[in-house]
Amino acid sequence: MGKKKVKKYRGSRTCGGGTHKNRRGAGNRGGRGFSGGCKHHFVKYLLMGRHIGKPFGKHGFKPKVEKELAVMNIGEIDEKIEELIASGVAKREGDIIEVRASELGVDKILGGGQVRNKLVVIAKEFSERAIEKIEEVGGKAVVEE
Repeated sequence: MGKKKVKKYRGSRTCGGGTHKNRRGAGNRGGRGFSGGCKHHFVKYLLMGRHIGKPFGKHGFKPKVEKELAVMNIGEIDEKIEELIASGVAKREGDIIEVRASELGVDKILGGGQVRNKLVVIAKEFSERAIEKIEEVGGKAVVEE
């Protein structure tokens, strides 16, 4: 790599820009902002869109923002079932207990933990393992819309 051009101009006052009056103010570049868009900068604006440096048309990438689901294991619900019945979130009808996941603030039920009670769980989503565990004991997984 050779010498840098700047080094050559050190001490020369105008650094190769002609007289000291050149390179001064916006007149040097033909005005500020959109000036000359219909006159001396017409071609530049025509090619580059409404603003210099911003090409017209769509460009860029916007990633999808995925909403995080509130999840809970079926085993946790089974452990807290007496508390849920006492607080009114779950309802007992004979030996079947009905639980609405939306009242717990949960969107999806996962299959972690053990299930001992016959549960009818109503939620937006279930994992396959959660459905298996609920149905093994004689319960039911109901998808809420």
